[in-house]
Amino acid sequence: MFGKNCVNFLRRLNNISFPLDLSTRYLSVAIQGNADIRKERNVLFNKEKKRQKEDIGRIEKIEVQYTGVPEDVTLMMNKGISTPFNCAQHMSEMLIQRSALALVDDSTLWDMHRPLEADCKLQLLHFKDADPYHVNKAFWRSCCMLLGAMVENMFKDDIEVKLHSFPPPHVKSGSFVYDVHVGLDDWLPSQDELRIMSSHIVNLSQKELKFERLEVNIDLALEMFKDNKYKTEQIPHMASQMSQGKSVVLYRVGDHIDLSRGPMIGNTNLVGRCTVTAVHKIETDQGLLYRFQGVALPKGIMLNHFAYGILEDRARKLNPGRLPSASSNTSDMFHPTSEAVAL
Repeated sequence: MFGKNCVNFLRRLNNISFPLDLSTRYLSVAIQGNADIRKERNVLFNKEKKRQKEDIGRIEKIEVQYTGVPEDVTLMMNKGISTPFNCAQHMSEMLIQRSALALVDDSTLWDMHRPLEADCKLQLLHFKDADPYHVNKAFWRSCCMLLGAMVENMFKDDIEVKLHSFPPPHVKSGSFVYDVHVGLDDWLPSQDELRIMSSHIVNLSQKELKFERLEVNIDLALEMFKDNKYKTEQIPHMASQMSQGKSVVLYRVGDHIDLSRGPMIGNTNLVGRCTVTAVHKIETDQGLLYRFQGVALPKGIMLNHFAYGILEDRARKLNPGRLPSASSNTSDMFHPTSEAVAL
């Protein structure tokens, strides 16, 4: 399979001790990147996650009324602790493996690893639902985050890399996207470099990493992203879109942390075949950025080589999604993501 070949290719490169040829002149095959920055963010993330857990205090029980296969059931769970994923664990291995997203009280999309907050009705959504619209959007959004994680990790340390944002997921566009500042004036990645980037995302997906959601106050978010001028500009605007106007939502996958309103899929193991197809240079109000693009299939959704090749060709074309703007800061993180579902 393409992904396996890429992983083997990357492993071979990691064993090379002499200088790489020009086809991989910018990528760090050791995949080290901004390790100190990531470490500091994770320390703050873990500290805040622990604080919020300790603030729960006395454990209260809530009633969760699950509807769906294999049967409707009422579960007694722990308020602020138990998640839809924990509910699935009580019912069926099949639900654990396939559930990508939850629907609470018939109206609110909910991350699989986000604690439930009150008595509620619960449905578990998957990619083969009769109408997988919201699951597909969450999948595309999660792939955007993985693309950002890859970009932040793949370049050599002497090349400045600052993630900007990704436009709202639009599956019909043919590709998921992340716009990034890269300290290169005129870079056109080689096919070898694109294969290395693809292999890194495949490697992440095979690790079965959770997408962890954490809501934090503005000050903590600014501290975590103090090295990134784009994120620090976006955080106050993102907070203004929240109900209280004082917090933002973070997601973590592995050791990569980013801003997004979500929701995301439950875990990277739900990502199947994946390709980084193109990197386009784009001129924006905030200067020169590079638009990284990719295409992927959920795990269990199979296409033959010819059909998948058509998807790859389409995903190489410049994605028409909104360009970053200094005035509006348009990004997925600032647009409602259909958390309120019209049924």
